[in-house]
Amino acid sequence: MKVLIVSDSHGYKKELEMIKDRHRGEVEAMIHCGDSELTADSRELKDFITVQGNMDYAAPDLPTEAIELIGDTCFYVTHGHLYNVKMSLVSLTYRGEETGAKVICYGHSHTAHSFEKNGHIYINPGSIRMPRERFEKTYAICQVEGSTVNVSFLDLEGKEVEDLRSEFQLI
Repeated sequence: MKVLIVSDSHGYKKELEMIKDRHRGEVEAMIHCGDSELTADSRELKDFITVQGNMDYAAPDLPTEAIELIGDTCFYVTHGHLYNVKMSLVSLTYRGEETGAKVICYGHSHTAHSFEKNGHIYINPGSIRMPRERFEKTYAICQVEGSTVNVSFLDLEGKEVEDLRSEFQLI
């Protein structure tokens, strides 16, 4: 089972559509971790599980978090600003554990990375508009097969950013 994860697109429409079209047939779900700066009913966000980010003034009706069972895996989705993720992941960790999610998806920092902590997989897909710490504009694909989770990061052209690839085991 594959899930597309994007965040911090900050008004990019064409690029969001391009990413959706590229992966539409291969993923079971698509997640947007906020700061799309689009309206909740925009064509570009159609088919995405979408949460509100701190810059989503045009979409005040979007939820600030989502808990989704995709396949057999529970995903927790938030933007991260309400949990101060730029300073610490402690509050996000507590909330993610509270929800029972195995995969915790968030954005806000524009920094692409994934890691495992206490049996939970954390994924920040970076930003497809204004990345930080790296020059690549990225999004992520999370593939779950049994207890194995593979996270890959791709640039806007769909090329894998190989040094960001990770594999984890669900506990």
